[in-house]
Amino acid sequence: MDLAALASSIPVEPWVWQAFVVVFLTLAVSYTARRILLSWGRRLERTSTPWDDALVDSLRRPLRVFIWVVGIAFAASLVPVAGEGTIFEAVDAARDVGVVACIAWFLVRFVSQAEENLLARETDSELGPDRATLDAIAKLLRVSIIITATLVVMQTLGFSISGVLAFGGIGGIAVGFAARDMLANFFGALMIYLDRPFVVGETIRSPDREIMGTVEQIGWRLTRIRTFENRPLYVPNSVFATIAIENFTRMLNRRIYETIGVRYDDSTRVQPIVDEVRAMLESHPGIDPDEFLMVNFNAFAPSSLDFFIYAFTRTKAWDEYHAVKQDVLLKVNEIIERHGAEIAFPTSTIHFAGSAGAGAETRLQGAGPDVESSAGEKDG
Repeated sequence: MDLAALASSIPVEPWVWQAFVVVFLTLAVSYTARRILLSWGRRLERTSTPWDDALVDSLRRPLRVFIWVVGIAFAASLVPVAGEGTIFEAVDAARDVGVVACIAWFLVRFVSQAEENLLARETDSELGPDRATLDAIAKLLRVSIIITATLVVMQTLGFSISGVLAFGGIGGIAVGFAARDMLANFFGALMIYLDRPFVVGETIRSPDREIMGTVEQIGWRLTRIRTFENRPLYVPNSVFATIAIENFTRMLNRRIYETIGVRYDDSTRVQPIVDEVRAMLESHPGIDPDEFLMVNFNAFAPSSLDFFIYAFTRTKAWDEYHAVKQDVLLKVNEIIERHGAEIAFPTSTIHFAGSAGAGAETRLQGAGPDVESSAGEKDG
Protein backbone atom coordinates (compact mmCIF):
# COMPACT_ATOMS: atom_id res chain seq x y z
CA MET A 1 0.00 0.00 0.00
CA ASP A 2 1.44 3.35 -0.99
CA LEU A 3 1.43 6.55 1.11
CA ALA A 4 -1.43 8.15 -0.82
CA ALA A 5 -3.66 5.17 -0.23
CA LEU A 6 -2.62 5.11 3.45
CA ALA A 7 -3.41 8.82 3.88
CA SER A 8 -6.79 8.41 2.18
CA SER A 9 -7.64 5.54 4.51
CA ILE A 10 -7.01 7.62 7.69
CA PRO A 11 -10.18 9.50 8.71
CA VAL A 12 -9.55 13.23 9.23
CA GLU A 13 -11.98 15.33 11.22
CA PRO A 14 -13.03 18.70 9.73
CA TRP A 15 -11.76 20.67 12.76
CA VAL A 16 -8.21 19.42 12.03
CA TRP A 17 -8.20 21.13 8.64
CA GLN A 18 -9.74 24.23 10.13
CA ALA A 19 -7.09 24.39 12.87
CA PHE A 20 -4.38 23.86 10.28
CA VAL A 21 -5.72 26.73 8.16
CA VAL A 22 -5.84 29.02 11.23
CA VAL A 23 -2.25 28.20 12.16
CA PHE A 24 -1.12 28.78 8.57
CA LEU A 25 -2.90 32.13 8.42
CA THR A 26 -1.36 33.07 11.78
CA LEU A 27 2.08 32.32 10.39
CA ALA A 28 1.38 34.38 7.28
CA VAL A 29 0.03 37.36 9.26
CA SER A 30 3.03 37.25 11.63
CA TYR A 31 5.48 37.21 8.72
CA THR A 32 3.65 40.05 6.94
CA ALA A 33 3.56 42.18 10.10
CA ARG A 34 7.29 41.60 10.62
CA ARG A 35 8.11 42.72 7.07
CA ILE A 36 5.88 45.81 7.35
CA LEU A 37 7.44 46.89 10.64
CA LEU A 38 10.94 46.44 9.24
CA SER A 39 10.05 48.62 6.26
CA TRP A 40 8.50 51.29 8.46
CA GLY A 41 11.51 51.19 10.77
CA ARG A 42 13.93 51.97 7.92
CA ARG A 43 11.81 54.94 6.84
CA LEU A 44 11.29 56.34 10.32
CA GLU A 45 15.01 56.22 11.12
CA ARG A 46 15.44 59.22 8.80
CA THR A 47 12.98 61.37 10.77
CA SER A 48 13.93 63.63 13.69
CA THR A 49 11.02 62.61 15.91
CA PRO A 50 12.07 60.18 18.66
CA TRP A 51 8.58 58.81 19.27
CA ASP A 52 7.91 57.06 15.94
CA ASP A 53 11.18 55.10 16.11
CA ALA A 54 10.40 54.03 19.66
CA LEU A 55 6.87 52.98 18.67
CA VAL A 56 8.00 50.73 15.80
CA ASP A 57 10.98 49.22 17.63
CA SER A 58 8.94 48.40 20.72
CA LEU A 59 6.03 46.97 18.69
CA ARG A 60 7.93 44.30 16.72
CA ARG A 61 8.26 41.39 19.12
CA PRO A 62 5.09 41.98 21.24
CA LEU A 63 2.98 42.22 18.08
CA ARG A 64 4.26 38.90 16.75
CA VAL A 65 3.61 37.20 20.10
CA PHE A 66 0.15 38.81 20.20
CA ILE A 67 -0.68 37.43 16.75
CA TRP A 68 0.40 33.94 17.75
CA VAL A 69 -1.50 34.07 21.06
CA VAL A 70 -4.73 35.05 19.29
CA GLY A 71 -4.16 32.55 16.47
CA ILE A 72 -3.36 29.59 18.70
CA ALA A 73 -6.29 30.45 20.99
CA PHE A 74 -8.65 30.53 18.00
CA ALA A 75 -7.26 27.24 16.68
CA ALA A 76 -7.64 25.64 20.11
CA SER A 77 -11.24 26.79 20.29
CA LEU A 78 -11.98 24.69 17.20
CA VAL A 79 -11.01 21.50 19.02
CA PRO A 80 -14.18 19.73 20.28
CA VAL A 81 -14.26 19.33 24.08
CA ALA A 82 -14.93 15.69 24.92
CA GLY A 83 -15.60 16.17 28.59
CA GLU A 84 -15.24 18.45 31.58
CA GLY A 85 -11.89 19.39 33.07
CA THR A 86 -9.91 19.39 29.86
CA ILE A 87 -7.10 21.86 29.22
CA PHE A 88 -9.02 23.47 26.38
CA GLU A 89 -11.48 25.00 28.80
CA ALA A 90 -8.73 27.42 29.94
CA VAL A 91 -8.15 28.72 26.41
CA ASP A 92 -10.19 31.91 26.89
CA ALA A 93 -8.48 32.83 30.16
CA ALA A 94 -5.04 32.05 28.74
CA ARG A 95 -5.83 34.19 25.67
CA ASP A 96 -6.91 37.13 27.82
CA VAL A 97 -3.82 36.88 30.02
CA GLY A 98 -1.59 36.63 26.96
CA VAL A 99 -3.18 39.71 25.38
CA VAL A 100 -2.73 41.75 28.57
CA ALA A 101 0.87 40.56 28.90
CA CYS A 102 1.63 41.53 25.28
CA ILE A 103 0.15 45.00 25.75
CA ALA A 104 2.10 45.54 28.98
CA TRP A 105 5.27 44.26 27.31
CA PHE A 106 4.80 46.67 24.43
CA LEU A 107 4.22 49.65 26.75
CA VAL A 108 7.27 48.86 28.88
CA ARG A 109 9.45 48.53 25.77
CA PHE A 110 8.03 51.78 24.40
CA VAL A 111 8.90 53.69 27.57
CA SER A 112 12.44 52.29 27.62
CA GLN A 113 13.03 52.93 23.91
CA ALA A 114 11.63 56.47 24.13
CA GLU A 115 13.94 57.18 27.07
CA GLU A 116 16.97 56.01 25.09
CA ASN A 117 15.96 58.06 22.04
CA LEU A 118 15.42 61.21 24.08
CA LEU A 119 18.80 60.86 25.78
CA ALA A 120 20.54 60.29 22.45
CA ARG A 121 18.72 63.24 20.88
CA GLU A 122 19.61 65.70 23.67
CA THR A 123 23.30 64.81 23.82
CA ASP A 124 24.31 67.83 21.71
CA SER A 125 21.98 70.32 23.40
CA GLU A 126 23.28 73.27 25.41
CA LEU A 127 22.32 71.97 28.83
CA GLY A 128 22.75 68.28 27.98
CA PRO A 129 20.29 65.50 28.72
CA ASP A 130 18.54 65.55 32.07
CA ARG A 131 19.21 61.90 32.79
CA ALA A 132 17.89 62.06 36.35
CA THR A 133 14.47 63.35 35.33
CA LEU A 134 14.10 60.97 32.37
CA ASP A 135 15.18 58.00 34.47
CA ALA A 136 12.72 58.87 37.25
CA ILE A 137 9.78 59.35 34.91
CA ALA A 138 10.59 56.16 33.00
CA LYS A 139 10.78 54.14 36.22
CA LEU A 140 7.44 55.50 37.44
CA LEU A 141 5.76 54.70 34.12
CA ARG A 142 7.16 51.17 34.02
CA VAL A 143 6.06 50.45 37.59
CA SER A 144 2.59 51.84 36.87
CA ILE A 145 2.24 49.69 33.74
CA ILE A 146 3.30 46.52 35.54
CA ILE A 147 0.98 47.14 38.50
CA THR A 148 -1.98 47.90 36.22
CA ALA A 149 -1.34 44.80 34.10
CA THR A 150 -1.09 42.64 37.23
CA LEU A 151 -4.43 43.91 38.51
CA VAL A 152 -6.09 43.29 35.13
CA VAL A 153 -4.70 39.73 35.02
CA MET A 154 -5.96 39.05 38.54
CA GLN A 155 -9.41 40.32 37.55
CA THR A 156 -9.33 38.07 34.47
CA LEU A 157 -8.45 35.03 36.57
CA GLY A 158 -11.38 35.67 38.91
CA PHE A 159 -9.69 37.37 41.86
CA SER A 160 -11.49 40.22 43.63
CA ILE A 161 -9.71 43.47 42.79
CA SER A 162 -11.77 45.42 45.32
CA GLY A 163 -10.42 43.28 48.13
CA VAL A 164 -6.85 43.72 46.90
CA LEU A 165 -7.30 47.48 46.63
CA ALA A 166 -8.88 47.68 50.08
CA PHE A 167 -6.02 45.66 51.57
CA GLY A 168 -3.53 47.89 49.75
CA GLY A 169 -5.25 51.00 51.09
CA ILE A 170 -5.10 49.81 54.69
CA GLY A 171 -1.51 48.72 54.24
CA GLY A 172 -0.67 52.06 52.64
CA ILE A 173 -2.04 53.96 55.65
CA ALA A 174 0.00 51.83 58.03
CA VAL A 175 3.15 52.22 55.97
CA GLY A 176 2.51 55.96 55.66
CA PHE A 177 2.42 56.43 59.43
CA ALA A 178 5.49 54.25 59.91
CA ALA A 179 7.56 55.91 57.19
CA ARG A 180 6.52 59.57 57.15
CA ASP A 181 10.06 60.84 56.70
CA MET A 182 10.81 58.36 53.95
CA LEU A 183 7.66 59.34 52.06
CA ALA A 184 8.46 63.04 52.56
CA ASN A 185 11.90 62.47 51.06
CA PHE A 186 10.39 60.49 48.19
CA PHE A 187 7.94 63.27 47.29
CA GLY A 188 10.76 65.78 47.74
CA ALA A 189 12.76 63.88 45.14
CA LEU A 190 9.69 63.77 42.89
CA MET A 191 9.38 67.55 43.23
CA ILE A 192 13.03 67.95 42.24
CA TYR A 193 12.55 65.71 39.20
CA LEU A 194 9.42 67.53 38.02
CA ASP A 195 10.17 71.17 38.92
CA ARG A 196 13.91 70.90 38.13
CA PRO A 197 15.22 73.67 40.42
CA PHE A 198 18.60 72.03 39.85
CA VAL A 199 20.10 69.00 38.14
CA VAL A 200 23.29 67.02 38.57
CA GLY A 201 26.38 69.12 37.89
CA GLU A 202 24.90 72.50 38.84
CA THR A 203 26.13 74.71 41.68
CA ILE A 204 23.48 75.76 44.19
CA ARG A 205 23.20 77.66 47.47
CA SER A 206 20.46 78.08 50.03
CA PRO A 207 20.22 81.41 51.87
CA ASP A 208 18.06 79.65 54.50
CA ARG A 209 20.52 76.87 55.32
CA GLU A 210 24.27 76.39 55.15
CA ILE A 211 24.01 74.52 51.87
CA MET A 212 26.35 75.44 49.04
CA GLY A 213 28.17 73.33 46.48
CA THR A 214 27.86 71.27 43.32
CA VAL A 215 25.10 68.65 42.99
CA GLU A 216 26.62 65.21 42.44
CA GLN A 217 23.67 62.85 42.82
CA ILE A 218 19.90 63.10 43.30
CA GLY A 219 18.56 59.98 44.97
CA TRP A 220 15.09 59.02 46.14
CA ARG A 221 15.95 59.85 49.77
CA LEU A 222 19.11 61.99 49.74
CA THR A 223 20.82 64.48 47.47
CA ARG A 224 24.61 64.53 47.58
CA ILE A 225 26.29 67.94 47.25
CA ARG A 226 30.05 68.47 47.00
CA THR A 227 30.93 71.60 48.96
CA PHE A 228 33.72 74.00 47.99
CA GLU A 229 35.83 72.42 50.75
CA ASN A 230 35.55 69.20 48.70
CA ARG A 231 33.40 67.56 51.36
CA PRO A 232 30.26 65.55 50.58
CA LEU A 233 27.06 67.02 52.02
CA TYR A 234 24.02 64.72 52.20
CA VAL A 235 20.71 66.60 52.30
CA PRO A 236 17.31 64.87 52.73
CA ASN A 237 15.10 65.66 49.77
CA SER A 238 12.26 66.84 52.01
CA VAL A 239 14.41 69.84 52.98
CA PHE A 240 14.23 71.28 49.46
CA ALA A 241 10.45 71.62 49.74
CA THR A 242 10.81 74.19 52.54
CA ILE A 243 13.88 76.27 51.61
CA ALA A 244 14.84 78.72 48.89
CA ILE A 245 17.49 77.65 46.37
CA GLU A 246 19.85 79.82 44.35
CA ASN A 247 21.18 78.20 41.19
CA PHE A 248 24.52 79.76 40.25
CA THR A 249 24.86 77.67 37.10
CA ARG A 250 21.76 79.21 35.55
CA MET A 251 22.72 82.83 36.22
CA LEU A 252 23.22 84.98 33.13
CA ASN A 253 25.96 87.26 34.48
CA ARG A 254 27.98 87.99 37.61
CA ARG A 255 27.75 91.37 39.29
CA ILE A 256 30.51 93.80 40.27
CA TYR A 257 29.34 96.17 43.00
CA GLU A 258 32.09 98.15 44.70
CA THR A 259 32.24 101.45 46.61
CA ILE A 260 35.44 103.50 46.25
CA GLY A 261 36.30 106.67 48.18
CA VAL A 262 38.67 109.53 47.40
CA ARG A 263 39.94 112.24 49.75
CA TYR A 264 37.97 115.38 50.50
CA ASP A 265 40.94 117.32 49.12
CA ASP A 266 40.13 115.79 45.70
CA SER A 267 36.51 116.97 45.60
CA THR A 268 37.05 118.86 42.32
CA ARG A 269 38.34 115.70 40.65
CA VAL A 270 35.40 113.45 41.55
CA GLN A 271 33.28 114.23 38.47
CA PRO A 272 36.09 113.62 35.90
CA ILE A 273 37.05 110.41 37.70
CA VAL A 274 33.45 109.12 37.67
CA ASP A 275 33.04 109.95 33.99
CA GLU A 276 36.26 108.20 32.99
CA VAL A 277 35.48 105.13 35.08
CA ARG A 278 32.05 104.88 33.39
CA ALA A 279 33.64 105.15 29.95
CA MET A 280 36.20 102.49 30.90
CA LEU A 281 33.46 100.07 31.97
CA GLU A 282 31.41 100.68 28.83
CA SER A 283 34.38 99.74 26.63
CA HIS A 284 35.78 96.94 28.82
CA PRO A 285 35.72 93.57 26.97
CA GLY A 286 34.78 91.70 30.15
CA ILE A 287 31.73 93.85 30.98
CA ASP A 288 28.38 93.10 29.33
CA PRO A 289 27.16 96.37 27.73
CA ASP A 290 23.61 95.04 27.39
CA GLU A 291 23.19 94.77 31.16
CA PHE A 292 22.53 97.57 33.65
CA LEU A 293 25.61 99.73 34.37
CA MET A 294 26.00 102.62 36.82
CA VAL A 295 28.90 104.76 38.09
CA ASN A 296 27.84 107.63 40.35
CA PHE A 297 29.02 109.76 43.27
CA ASN A 298 27.19 108.30 46.22
CA ALA A 299 27.91 109.76 49.66
CA PHE A 300 29.87 112.14 51.85
CA ALA A 301 31.46 109.51 54.06
CA PRO A 302 33.26 110.37 57.35
CA SER A 303 36.69 110.18 55.72
CA SER A 304 36.05 110.08 51.96
CA LEU A 305 33.92 111.06 49.01
CA ASP A 306 32.42 107.78 47.86
CA PHE A 307 31.35 106.72 44.40
CA PHE A 308 30.18 103.25 43.40
CA ILE A 309 30.46 101.07 40.32
CA TYR A 310 27.65 98.67 39.42
CA ALA A 311 28.14 96.40 36.39
CA PHE A 312 27.77 92.83 35.17
CA THR A 313 30.45 90.64 33.63
CA ARG A 314 29.98 88.63 30.48
CA THR A 315 31.23 85.43 32.10
CA LYS A 316 29.52 83.28 34.70
CA ALA A 317 32.64 81.32 35.64
CA TRP A 318 33.89 82.07 39.15
CA ASP A 319 37.60 82.29 38.24
CA GLU A 320 37.04 84.37 35.10
CA TYR A 321 34.75 86.72 37.04
CA HIS A 322 37.45 87.47 39.59
CA ALA A 323 40.00 88.06 36.83
CA VAL A 324 37.67 90.63 35.24
CA LYS A 325 36.93 92.24 38.60
CA GLN A 326 40.65 92.52 39.39
CA ASP A 327 41.32 94.19 36.05
CA VAL A 328 38.46 96.66 36.58
CA LEU A 329 39.65 97.66 40.06
CA LEU A 330 43.24 98.13 38.90
CA LYS A 331 42.04 100.35 36.05
CA VAL A 332 39.97 102.41 38.51
CA ASN A 333 43.09 102.91 40.63
CA GLU A 334 45.03 104.02 37.54
CA ILE A 335 42.30 106.53 36.64
CA ILE A 336 42.33 108.00 40.16
CA GLU A 337 46.13 108.37 40.12
CA ARG A 338 46.08 109.85 36.63
CA HIS A 339 43.82 112.65 37.87
CA GLY A 340 46.19 113.42 40.73
CA ALA A 341 43.82 112.10 43.37
CA GLU A 342 44.25 109.44 46.04
CA ILE A 343 42.08 106.69 47.43
CA ALA A 344 40.98 107.73 50.91
CA PHE A 345 41.49 105.83 54.12
CA PRO A 346 40.11 106.54 57.65
CA THR A 347 41.50 109.81 59.12
CA SER A 348 40.67 112.06 62.09
CA THR A 349 41.14 115.82 62.53
CA ILE A 350 41.67 117.25 66.05
CA HIS A 351 41.25 121.01 66.55
CA PHE A 352 43.22 122.55 69.45
CA ALA A 353 41.45 125.61 70.99
CA GLY A 354 43.07 128.20 73.27
CA SER A 355 45.60 131.04 73.17
CA ALA A 356 48.65 128.87 72.52
CA GLY A 357 47.16 126.63 69.90
CA ALA A 358 44.45 128.78 68.41
CA GLY A 359 43.77 127.78 64.86
CA ALA A 360 46.13 124.82 65.06
CA GLU A 361 44.90 121.41 63.99
CA THR A 362 46.38 117.94 63.80
CA ARG A 363 45.22 115.28 61.35
CA LEU A 364 45.60 111.71 62.61
CA GLN A 365 45.53 108.96 60.02
CA GLY A 366 43.86 105.68 60.82
CA ALA A 367 42.40 107.04 64.06
CA GLY A 368 38.81 106.36 63.21
CA PRO A 369 36.03 108.98 62.80
CA ASP A 370 36.53 112.71 63.25
CA VAL A 371 37.18 113.79 66.85
CA GLU A 372 37.22 117.39 68.13
CA SER A 373 38.65 118.29 71.57
CA SER A 374 39.90 121.49 73.26
CA ALA A 375 43.47 121.91 74.60
CA GLY A 376 42.20 122.34 78.14
CA GLU A 377 40.20 119.16 77.95
CA LYS A 378 43.15 117.31 76.46
CA ASP A 379 45.55 118.47 79.19
CA GLY A 380 43.06 117.43 81.81
